Amino acid sequence: MLQKQERQWWQLGVKRVAVGCLLISVPLFYALSTIQINFNTTELPVPLSCSSRTGQSSSRENTNSSQQDNTVCAPKVDIMFMKTHKTASSTFINILLRFGEKHNLKFAFPNSRNDFYYPSSFQRTYVQGYQSGRCFNIMCNHMRFNAPEVAKVLPRDTFYTTILRDPAELFESSFHYFGHVVPLTWWIPGEDKMAKFLRDPKQYFSPGGFSSFYLKNLLFFDFGQDNTLDADDQRVEDSIRVIAERFHLVMLMEHFEESLILLKDALCWEMDDILFFKLNSRMKSTVPKLTPELREKALQWNSIDWKLYRHFNLTFWEKVEAYGRKQMEEDVEELRRRNAELVKICIEGGHSVEAGSIHDAAMQPWQPVGEKSIEGYNLNRNVDKAYEELCRKMLTPEIQYLTDLGVNLWLTKLWGRVRKIINW
Repeated sequence: MLQKQERQWWQLGVKRVAVGCLLISVPLFYALSTIQINFNTTELPVPLSCSSRTGQSSSRENTNSSQQDNTVCAPKVDIMFMKTHKTASSTFINILLRFGEKHNLKFAFPNSRNDFYYPSSFQRTYVQGYQSGRCFNIMCNHMRFNAPEVAKVLPRDTFYTTILRDPAELFESSFHYFGHVVPLTWWIPGEDKMAKFLRDPKQYFSPGGFSSFYLKNLLFFDFGQDNTLDADDQRVEDSIRVIAERFHLVMLMEHFEESLILLKDALCWEMDDILFFKLNSRMKSTVPKLTPELREKALQWNSIDWKLYRHFNLTFWEKVEAYGRKQMEEDVEELRRRNAELVKICIEGGHSVEAGSIHDAAMQPWQPVGEKSIEGYNLNRNVDKAYEELCRKMLTPEIQYLTDLGVNLWLTKLWGRVRKIINW
C-alpha cells in the first residue's frame, strides 16, 4: 500500500514538473510567434459593411411579435462574438462556424493557435491574413477584448454579442478546469481545494500569479478590464457602461435558448441557423455542487463579475419583455423540439458519452490538463444521408472544425500533443 502511494506521489510530482516546464516554454513559443514585421504603414479605412461582398442576398419577412410591421429584413452577417470562458461559448461558436461556412463568409481567425494570444490584449495583427481595409465578416475566437483594435478589423455595422454566466458557477467551473495550469492552486491542502480557497482566498491568491486571472472576476478580465479592482470603484461602473454601449446583445448561459431567439430576431436569421448540440460539457459526476455557503463566498470573491451579471440580467429580461413573453415561450418550445428531432437523427444512443467511449478521433473534445472530464458524442452509424453533413458539423468540436476551415493551429496542436503525454 505504501509503495503504491509513493508511486502515485512520484507520478503527480513528475506531472507537475512537466506542467511547470511547459508553463514556461509554451508562453515563450506563443510570444515569439506573435512577432510580426509590418512593412505597410498605410492604414486603410474599415468598410462600413462587408455584407454586400459576401454574395449573401437572401431575405425574409420578419413577423416576430417584437416587429409587427412585417418589414422585409436581410440576414445580418457582420458579427463579433466575444467568447468568454466556461459559458457555453463553444456551443455558440459551432452555430457561428456553420452559419459562416453555409454563406461563404470571411472569418477573422487567429494565426497558429485557436485563440488571439489570450491573455494578451487583442491586437489586429493577431488575425491570420490581416490587411488594413480588408473585409472580415465574423470574429469569434477567445481573446482579451480590446475594442479599438477589434474595430480596426471588423466593419462599422458589425453586430457585437457575448455571453455571461452566473459568477459562482463560473468560478467553480474555471477553478476545476484550469486548476492544473494555475500554480496558485497546487499548494492548497486537502481534498476540496476550492472550498479551502473560498474560505480564505487572500491566503492563496496573488494578483501577479501565473494565470491567476482564472480565479477572480474572469468575465471582467475577458472584457479587457482590471479584475482586481474593488467592486465599488467607479471604474467598474464606467467599464460596465462602456460594455453596454458596445455590445448589442449580452446573452445568458442560464437562458441559452431564449438568448438564441433574441439573437435570431436581432440578426434576422432562421430557426435552422440556431439549432445546436451542447458541446464541451463536463461529465456530471465531475461537477461538485456549490453549497449555499460556498456560493455566497464565490459571489463575494467575484463581486465585479456579480455586478456585471446583474446589470445584464436586467437588460436581458427587458429585451425578452419587448420581444413578448408568449412569443418567446412558443419559439423556445419550437427550438427545443427541432433540437430533439436532430438528437434522434444524429447522435448514437441519443446522449453524450465520456471521452474514452468516443469512436471517432475527429469527435474527441479538447480535455483539461491532467483529466479526461469533457464529454463528446458518437455520430449515429445509421444517420440519414440527407442529414449526415449537418450532423457531423454540429457534433464536431471547435479545434477540429477550425482545422477543417483551414485555420493555422500549429501551436495549439503542439500543445495538444504535450497534453496527451501529461494525461497518461
